[in-house]
Amino acid sequence: MEIIESKPKETILLLGNEAITRGALEAGVDIATTYPGTPSSEIADTFSAIAKYLKKKGEKPSFYFEYSTNEKVALEVAAAASLSGLRALTCMKHVGLNVASDAFMTYLYVGCRGGHVIVSADDPYCHSSQNEQDNRYFAIFASAPMLEPTTPEEAKEMTRLGFEISEELQSPILLRTVTRLNHARGAVVLKKPVKPRGKGHFEKSPMLVTTPAVARARHPELLKMMERAEKISEKSPFNEIINVGRPDDWGIVTSGVSFNYVREIVDDLNLDVRILKLGMTHPLPRKMCEKFVKSCKNIVIVEELEPILENQFKEMIYDLGTNVKLYGKSTGRFSRLYEYNLDIVTEALSKIFKVKNPISKPVKPKIKIPGRPPSLCPGCPHRATYYAVKKASPKGTVYPTDIGCYTLGKEPPLEMADLLLCMGSNAGTACGLAASTDHTVISFMGDSTFFHSGIPPIINAVHHSHDVVITILDNRTTAMTGHQPHPGNDFDGMGRPARRIKVEDVVKGCGVEHIEITDPNNIEETTEAFKRAIGFKGPSVIVSKAPCILLENRAKRKAGEKIPVYTIDQEKCKKCKICIGKFGCPAFYYAKDDSIHIDEQQCNGCGNCVLVCPFDAISKKKEMK
Repeated sequence: MEIIESKPKETILLLGNEAITRGALEAGVDIATTYPGTPSSEIADTFSAIAKYLKKKGEKPSFYFEYSTNEKVALEVAAAASLSGLRALTCMKHVGLNVASDAFMTYLYVGCRGGHVIVSADDPYCHSSQNEQDNRYFAIFASAPMLEPTTPEEAKEMTRLGFEISEELQSPILLRTVTRLNHARGAVVLKKPVKPRGKGHFEKSPMLVTTPAVARARHPELLKMMERAEKISEKSPFNEIINVGRPDDWGIVTSGVSFNYVREIVDDLNLDVRILKLGMTHPLPRKMCEKFVKSCKNIVIVEELEPILENQFKEMIYDLGTNVKLYGKSTGRFSRLYEYNLDIVTEALSKIFKVKNPISKPVKPKIKIPGRPPSLCPGCPHRATYYAVKKASPKGTVYPTDIGCYTLGKEPPLEMADLLLCMGSNAGTACGLAASTDHTVISFMGDSTFFHSGIPPIINAVHHSHDVVITILDNRTTAMTGHQPHPGNDFDGMGRPARRIKVEDVVKGCGVEHIEITDPNNIEETTEAFKRAIGFKGPSVIVSKAPCILLENRAKRKAGEKIPVYTIDQEKCKKCKICIGKFGCPAFYYAKDDSIHIDEQQCNGCGNCVLVCPFDAISKKKEMK
């Protein structure tokens, strides 16, 4: 593997996420934990791949890695390692920090011994998320030092040096990234990895038990730590002032990926400005910022999402008593919505500086190209489950859903998702709907979601006798984020054998009386199982078990098996359109003569269409893929 076998001083191309992993390895990380979530997934997946690669070579990894059951557990496991003197990294997507926040907020009071870098990968534009919250607020909220990289190279270096900063301050730190950085690929110069510390030692202290008395004593220490962090920020190589041309009275303040746009556009527009590039953005290097403010008459703030830097510079300008004019979100120059790009920033800066925008406006195509929304894969067992549920459900049934591949069941023609808040919310909202309405309520969650945060609401449903049907779609993996393992698998993130936890055993232990296990690929039996569950008064659970079709077919190919494909007998086909209009498998398509066919390249050979067709028009072809 290039990421671990390349020599120091070599330059290799890495994703931003891979660069973070490399930075942790160079810092001698001992333990890495996560719950997978895009856009952060590849950080942990790289640790996992390295561990498996070394295992095949007969070598022992220098670190311990795990896919924890959820982000809170991931943070707690790594925090304990750090408090034992080891270096730890925890990575998650931005909403994962919501889950971990209960531990995170108090962890800053306790502090750490070994360096601990916590990666929060934000998702402007909601590429794969239910919101686009700005987790820079978490740094301010918790008094956590924070770094924001602009490139994969800087992401690697900030991770590497982040451990040193963390240990100097004896505080965990945030490394805040965004999708555009996590998934960018860039040149990274390697350094020699530090040898990990191996086993740690936990030193007992009454100040680690956060009773109210301890918390009162620790809060002042937290504020003092932030004062020391500000001194580090003042000297940080990640904060710098860049003079472009012959700057006079104009300045631009920016951070993270926004700096990349600013730096390119300033050259394109031939602007004479000074740029304050901030890499350690909490706490701000106040003296450096004040000096910058005093050198300008006009300041433009370029930052994605919330006006966090802007508000801090407003306060600074007021405190200094200067007449600096500020251009940002509050003046309508930039939006608080979505991620920025070259076009957006160029348009804004060209108007502010009153120069011609060199980027021509895009020409609208004469032909309107149809959208291509994401959909469940051909052969996905979730589709069969949804189809069976729809057949069994009375009119007016409400379907709370959850985070995962199965969320795509909201799309036509299935339309099997009515309410979604966060991971694990399906069963909790199902309880609320049962208590407050007369609707039949059938909720859906995946197996990984079940282990993440789905168990407490099931216990709640049992204790309060809520009349709900809770569906657990067990496809044996964490599919949407890249097929990572979870407690329902026979192996862990390092490829080692692990004890498999059966979903149905846990559900039974929660006190659920009506439990049925179904194979969704048997649509008729699954339909009948849901009818029985709907008829049961009180909470019932259906565990719909079938492996992800991608994993199943991958295993077949490795075993040398061929995958069947299906075809439609055009003489038998009555064009009832159930296969497309109700079942919705994307492998079906209309020909120019309005006849219906199966795209053999997309067909994954599940055969459910044979069960769906009422006229026996679909059959398996003799040829196999």
